[in-house]
Amino acid sequence: MALQFREMHPAASTDLLNDEWFILENAGQHPLVTQGCTVLRARGKGRGAVVGTLDPGFTLKPGERIRLVTGVAAKKAHGEPPAETDALKNYHLFLKAPLLEGPGTVLRIVLKQLELGQGTFDPAAPGGVAA
Repeated sequence: MALQFREMHPAASTDLLNDEWFILENAGQHPLVTQGCTVLRARGKGRGAVVGTLDPGFTLKPGERIRLVTGVAAKKAHGEPPAETDALKNYHLFLKAPLLEGPGTVLRIVLKQLELGQGTFDPAAPGGVAA
């Protein structure tokens, strides 16, 4: 898969949506445009439910990373978003509820029916991503 989940960070509280974030890396050999991709959430091996669309999306060069933040950057009730650096920018999903429902939550990035990336949340694993 072209996209790899490198980290999954759950929120300390269900209200602090900017505290929940995921780091994606383009592990492919070509630039990847995510415009129109959907984010799916599932428990176990189920198909999953669409929770959002990456629109306008972003472009990742090979080896480049981005942080997907669940909340809205300007909403103070969602908490302070993580600080951006030159190497790691934030992309806000503008969701109303956290994505991680506990260990075993599976997140997928899908373009139409092509799965670009998948990650399973495991709080005991390094970075929160199951191997």
